[in-house]
Amino acid sequence: MGFLSSRQRMGMAALILAASAFLSRLMGLVRDKIISWQFGASGEADMYFAAFVVPDIINYLLAGGFMSITIIPLLARGFQQNTDEAWRFFSCICLWMFIASTLFTAIGEIFAFHLAGIVAPGFDEAQRARLAFFMRIILPAQIFFLSGSTYTALLLLRRQFAVPALTPLIYNGLIIICGLCLPLLWGEAGAEFGMTGYCIGVTVGALCGAFLLPMLVAARGGLMLQPVWKHPWLGKFLLIALPLMLGQTVIMLDEQFLRVFGSMLGEGSVSLLNYGRRIAQVPVALMGQAMAMASYPFLVKLLADNDICAFNGTLKKAMAAGCMLIIPCSLLMTASAGPILAIIFQGGRFGPEETLACIPLTQLMLLPAPFWIIYMVLVRGYYALEDTLTPAITGTIATIICIPAYYLIAVPTGAWAVAAISGASISLYVIWLMLIWLRRQGGAAFKGLGLVCIKSLACSLPAAAMSWLTDNALAHAYATMPPFVSACIHLVACGVVFGICFLLLAAIIAPDYITLCSRAAKRIFTRKAN
Repeated sequence: MGFLSSRQRMGMAALILAASAFLSRLMGLVRDKIISWQFGASGEADMYFAAFVVPDIINYLLAGGFMSITIIPLLARGFQQNTDEAWRFFSCICLWMFIASTLFTAIGEIFAFHLAGIVAPGFDEAQRARLAFFMRIILPAQIFFLSGSTYTALLLLRRQFAVPALTPLIYNGLIIICGLCLPLLWGEAGAEFGMTGYCIGVTVGALCGAFLLPMLVAARGGLMLQPVWKHPWLGKFLLIALPLMLGQTVIMLDEQFLRVFGSMLGEGSVSLLNYGRRIAQVPVALMGQAMAMASYPFLVKLLADNDICAFNGTLKKAMAAGCMLIIPCSLLMTASAGPILAIIFQGGRFGPEETLACIPLTQLMLLPAPFWIIYMVLVRGYYALEDTLTPAITGTIATIICIPAYYLIAVPTGAWAVAAISGASISLYVIWLMLIWLRRQGGAAFKGLGLVCIKSLACSLPAAAMSWLTDNALAHAYATMPPFVSACIHLVACGVVFGICFLLLAAIIAPDYITLCSRAAKRIFTRKAN
């Protein structure tokens, strides 16, 4: 891991994590393609997706997804001040995370059937029993996710980004392998195995990818664990982590809302919403997640050095670059959602009817993509300032407000309303966080962001309109072709038309795009030449 030293630049870190995010999303789409081919938008798939609600909430309650955010600032200062005490604190966190995750998992296992009725109120008793069975298989994965998150945080502190980048690849790969191979071991009974193999793959993937690999690499780089039950820094950790544990924001619960309220809309709704969200989150993960994860250690260091100007500059560059990329990408995907869904999911038990039903859901969930990007970067700014309270409180209030909208508007209306309320609630929440930041920290981090978004929209909207018209014009021309071939032709044509229109407009309205692309290409070719 010598090439990932403390001198690692944020750009290289973002490149590694972006490559991981791309491969992880690709594998995730392959996984969902296999699931959609085998099970389509069926009750079995609905129950599989709904089985993640309780495990995911346990992860949120123990701030597993935010472990690096809560522990990195404390460990960074600790290792600078007293290495032995830092290791004792790290050991204390590891011990309590294992105990807490095991306790919550045990409670989930015992009350799985009752919890199934809460998270999927639209399912009948037989479906709840099946859901509880799936849930009991998946729940132990949280022990490995949550315990492993401490080792991942340590690796991120050391700026060893390769292993955190591999984790989702191993996880998704083992889900696919177990889902396809385990039913074969049951012979004739394998036909009744359903999605059990995929559930087993979730736990096996979490064990190998999220726990064992980070722990072994952390141990190889020097790991000093001790049986420490209490530590004076534990109170500071809880002060930072508790808002993340108790504050259930619309961002964290968005996917769970789709599953809970989707279960009340009839068979297949949970699956269709899930498939649509998978597509919509691809550009968000590729452009936002990697950038946010890579920038956080640097933001913490800039604050530790009291370099506020560079701190704001880093936030500004990350948000501007993210919006500059996500807006054209999300609008292109919105215009060509039909061909994308046909290529990725259509086939087997996922037919043209399911594709048509999924198109508007995907389009609605693509619209708030720029707000997802801003959130991923901006919330790291809050956390770097050790302010976990503001995002938690505002997000919890937004959650409380949006729940009645789901019940009173979305459930009586249909799946498209669930997708629309999801996007609206996320957008309004992020705007609220931006306004709070402006009032407290000033506008340095947002300087020029509005102009970037306006220019991007000015180039992207006409290009997306032309792309959509192209897709509709080709609808009858290739109607006799196999659906997959026709969808590929449509997608290529839409992409070419979008690219030409976008670049022509960008050359006039936003030459920054052309400059940015040419510089990136020049750097790539220069590195290859060297």
